Amino acid sequence: MAELTYIQAISEGLRQEMRRDQRVFVLGEDVGVYGGAFKVTLGFQEEFGPWRVIDTPLSETAIVGGATGAALMGLRPVAEMQFADFISCAWDHLVTVAAKQFFRGRTPIPIVVRLPSGGGFSGGPFHSQNPESSFAHIPGLKIVCPATPEDAKGLLASSIEDPNPVLYFEHKHLYRRIKGEVPEDRYTVPFGQARVHREGDDAVVVTWGAMVYTAAEAADQIAGDEGFEVEVLDLRTIVPWDKERVLESVRRTSKVLVLHEDTRTGGFGAEIAATIAEEAFEDLDAPVMRVAAPDTPVPFSPPLEKAFIPQVEDVAKALRELTAY
Repeated sequence: MAELTYIQAISEGLRQEMRRDQRVFVLGEDVGVYGGAFKVTLGFQEEFGPWRVIDTPLSETAIVGGATGAALMGLRPVAEMQFADFISCAWDHLVTVAAKQFFRGRTPIPIVVRLPSGGGFSGGPFHSQNPESSFAHIPGLKIVCPATPEDAKGLLASSIEDPNPVLYFEHKHLYRRIKGEVPEDRYTVPFGQARVHREGDDAVVVTWGAMVYTAAEAADQIAGDEGFEVEVLDLRTIVPWDKERVLESVRRTSKVLVLHEDTRTGGFGAEIAATIAEEAFEDLDAPVMRVAAPDTPVPFSPPLEKAFIPQVEDVAKALRELTAY
């Protein structure tokens, strides 16, 4: 297995899917000649040609609308938003048409929308959001949030072969910072199956995306300082999410912290916390805790952005409170 960065794994996975299936094509702003805003599709147009790597106008509405029409005709488009924030421009096509088409006409809509998401770059309120919870409420959409290079490649393959619209959130802060061994052959990672990133029996952190590493660092700190071993459970996908695996961890550890980078109110962590309260209340030895971003736009200022995004010390503080309860 080769050691790849997170962004290399995404690029390799997309290239493999395009080589094996002629129906797969890429469209988006600057994905062709320029190679994509973050260079995921660098060299793709030279290999696959301009009809399978399409530079579009600066219109997210046109990109998602075109992808939906192509999917209706039997193709498998992969649409790139330069930043996840811009998907709001295409809300109507995605939510009103793509998500509901199968329910309306029994027509599969196998589109993947790649969404570079998250903060850490002082990008401010228009380039740093994690809007996954906005779409988790919409029946017909699937939501993928890989944390590791291996998962990034395997979940992308699963997303492309899935007959439903899939929102593939790839965290920008992981692109070139995280490396890992990735199988060279094609493989898939199933939706709705959580992954244990760190083992532990004293408490569990349920999280996804870049927060997996924040949680793991905080758990290591707690283990060194307090001697408590905290499990870090990476959901991988939040629609569908692995409810049974989460409940198993809750029943085993009796203490749970839900962590995400999205804002707190209405974040997907609230759904997880409510499910635990409904189905595992008798197994809890402490209230379900949440650590999330405050209910504000993402700040431009680096110190303010650091205060906005949950940090290791925020998670460690919450874990100390949880384990001491």
